[in-house]
Amino acid sequence: MIVLRGPTLASNIPDPEIRSLVERRFTEICAGEEYNYDLHGYMIVVEPGDSVESLEKESSCPILSDLFDDTCFGGPDFSPSYEALEEHSGCYEMVFILNDDGFGIDIFIPKTSGIDADLLAMCAIYAVPAPDFTAQAT
Repeated sequence: MIVLRGPTLASNIPDPEIRSLVERRFTEICAGEEYNYDLHGYMIVVEPGDSVESLEKESSCPILSDLFDDTCFGGPDFSPSYEALEEHSGCYEMVFILNDDGFGIDIFIPKTSGIDADLLAMCAIYAVPAPDFTAQAT
């Protein structure tokens, strides 16, 4: 997993499409301000072999379980806990906003082999097309 606690770290992302998307998100989140971790939050790029458990530990966010009870993905009462989940051509983007000031975690899940199958399945079911993905598809 690549943890990005600042925009300059985006150069560590090997996939050019995801790197470009992360750079764009940092630019949008900062809105002309200098990046401040405590204000703007951070980003994570999931890598092949990463477990959902390690992702949940790093982010402190429930990924495949319900925020309010023990319901897990696949259960009839499962309700995802993210703020937004969008599908891009090469990845999914999952956003959690953790406080009223806007501190958040933006998680990028590549559509590639080696990514947890349940994570990809949940994303495929619940993601909405990103505006740029919709424009490319037409």
